[in-house]
Amino acid sequence: QVQLEESGGGLVQAGGSLRLSCAASGRTFSSNVMGWFRQAPGKEREFVAAIMRSGSIINYRAYADSAKGRFTISRDNAKITVTLQMNSLKPEDTAVYYCAAGPSGDYRDWRNYAVWGQGTLVTVSS
Repeated sequence: QVQLEESGGGLVQAGGSLRLSCAASGRTFSSNVMGWFRQAPGKEREFVAAIMRSGSIINYRAYADSAKGRFTISRDNAKITVTLQMNSLKPEDTAVYYCAAGPSGDYRDWRNYAVWGQGTLVTVSS
């Protein structure tokens, strides 16, 4: 059973930064695609970023428009961790952030992911 555990959430002022981490544990874990999603109160879970091997690109990164230029996703295969560096945070970034692995289809669709962490809360004050 593969488990994912997020850490690094917290309270930050607008314009500040946070670094989220996702650690995988359990049986041998191998997933080409790792993603970050978020869910704000009363809203649907939405795609934030993903990292994967695509063709000759070992670490192809994809971002939601809301994350481009501010967030950076990275992966350490040796430690089986995925991080999300979030800069220039805005109040609208407030949400529970989840990491996920192993999508069966479109990596931007949260419904395609089988493995999830428990989430970490990010609160950005204005």
